[in-house]
Amino acid sequence: MPRIVMRTMMRAIRAATALLLIIAVSAAAVSAVEAQDTGKKPKKPKEPKTAADSLADAGPPKVKKMPAPPMFASEKPLELTLTTNIKQIKKDKSATAPWRTGTISYTGEDGKTIAVPVRVKTRGIWRLKHCDYPPIRIKVADKVGKGTLLEDLDEPKLVTYCRNLDPYEQYVLQEAQLYRINRLVTDISHKVRLLRLSYADSASGKVEVTRYSFLIEDPAQVARRASGVILDRKGATADDLDPDISALAFTFQYFIGNTDFSFAGLHNGEVIALADGRNLPVSYDFDFAGAIDATYAGVDPSLKVTRVRDRLFRGYCAHEAAYPKAFEQFIAKKDAIYTLYSDEIGQLISPNKVKSTLGYYDDFYENIKTPKDVQRNLYYSCVK
Repeated sequence: MPRIVMRTMMRAIRAATALLLIIAVSAAAVSAVEAQDTGKKPKKPKEPKTAADSLADAGPPKVKKMPAPPMFASEKPLELTLTTNIKQIKKDKSATAPWRTGTISYTGEDGKTIAVPVRVKTRGIWRLKHCDYPPIRIKVADKVGKGTLLEDLDEPKLVTYCRNLDPYEQYVLQEAQLYRINRLVTDISHKVRLLRLSYADSASGKVEVTRYSFLIEDPAQVARRASGVILDRKGATADDLDPDISALAFTFQYFIGNTDFSFAGLHNGEVIALADGRNLPVSYDFDFAGAIDATYAGVDPSLKVTRVRDRLFRGYCAHEAAYPKAFEQFIAKKDAIYTLYSDEIGQLISPNKVKSTLGYYDDFYENIKTPKDVQRNLYYSCVK
């Protein structure tokens, strides 16, 4: 293209751009003048919507009717066998991994084997990348699960053994205990079922390993019990969350020494929306908790602590009035919490780890002994 033509085109483009800018500025000025003439204030740009605003726009949540799964009717450890293509599952390390076929089998009350076709899919973040056997999610079709222990399970998470080593199996048992503790202090929590699970390969038909694992009920089941639905929008603030349930949730995270969560970011945390406008935070995934003290666990470098055993209170300052009631709940449940470590499941944890864990809990109760203790140990780091 000749240069003179190019120059002419560029001049034309610059002139057109300038003209559009003049028109935009003029329109804004006219709008402002008209607003003054009519006595109306110019419209302000809309603020970004909060979680509560989204709910208001959508109207009252429609609660899904879901029967309670028989799997979580008992806490007694259950023996199951999961059969799937283990080699393929171990390769599925991406967040977009597909569903794979599998079977879960167990012995029925009549002594016969009950086999239920399922689909399995890898999940998680840290464990997905670092575990020999990654955590998975299970999907059970309504028709095939009917009349079995897998009926109405929907899509529960399965916490696997991660690595075929005794310490990692202990981590699984310890984390299952933390879910059980959370159930003691609040109904707004996940039920779990401990499994003595055999991992069988569908290609060879052989059992590769048998380790303790546990199922976590689907979030929709937790929401159903609360007569709400899971809110999938990030950004919940102190104003959005119910103070009483929020206080229990943040106190629990402090109790177990966990900082690896965010209800606002929906990281290891969920929010249940109720028809009355309240939003309830739900905690899950506790393997980075100080109460477990896993060798692989760490803390965010931006936080004021450097070790997972160092507690850091991350509750909202705005909910300060609700925390004393939450502390009372933990004090009232202290004996029941400690008893969990001597029952059928608690006895599976090594005695040294039980002693260490209960000592860790003792420190929590010292930290909330008096209002001055609470102010010094918790409120100094609350989130404004």
